[in-house]
Amino acid sequence: MSVSSEKTDNNGGLGETVKVVAQALVLALVLRTFLFQPFNIPSGSMMDNLLIGDYLFVSKYSYGYSRYSFPYGLAPFSDRIMASEPERGDIAVFKLPRDNSTDYIKRVIGLPGDEIQMIDGVLHINGVAAKHERIDDFIETDRYGNVRRAPRYRETLPNGVSYTTLDTSPNGTWDNTRVYKVPQGHYFMMGDNRDNSSDSRVLSGGVGYVPFENFVGRAEILFFSLKDGEAAWKVWNWPWSVRWDRLFKTL
Repeated sequence: MSVSSEKTDNNGGLGETVKVVAQALVLALVLRTFLFQPFNIPSGSMMDNLLIGDYLFVSKYSYGYSRYSFPYGLAPFSDRIMASEPERGDIAVFKLPRDNSTDYIKRVIGLPGDEIQMIDGVLHINGVAAKHERIDDFIETDRYGNVRRAPRYRETLPNGVSYTTLDTSPNGTWDNTRVYKVPQGHYFMMGDNRDNSSDSRVLSGGVGYVPFENFVGRAEILFFSLKDGEAAWKVWNWPWSVRWDRLFKTL
């Protein structure tokens, strides 16, 4: 009888373990699908506000839910539900329109119906120049000890949202552009590192205008950050590789 009882207890323990693991996986899936999804930054297109090696949480509920809110685009509906439109200045994650599978992160600059243009490196919205103030340089030291400086500006949008941008190449390719007329239902997205960002300024083969349907969520908080080139799994290097001053920074 004691042997039988021991087997029953073991089976019960295994069943409870499976149950707890299954519940944890379901909870993680629900949180990722409906509330927050983690993303990491692989490029410098949003410097100096987002750096390579930053990890952030994106709120999935900010703009409502579309099929791109769900893993692999598997959603029981075709339109966006509980929709809330992006605001000018939001840092948003979206699916690249030309393939609908690659995640991009940029700043919302133009709303539906806006006219956007860059003139001598200054953003113009509906024919009016955004406030563009020169501030201190952005200084970065790479893993080899090389120091790089980049001219930095404070840009302020018509709704009062203010942030910094970099201008690493005066008179760069995208410092002077045509006038872009943002179609209805679409948004104009730009990187803060203006000379090193493939964004809505590149209509053919680039990002182009982004449909509202493609928005995944809004970047909310930077919860972890590693210096460029450092591996997250090397926890023994964290005291030196983690950018401690960037942890839990709101966006």
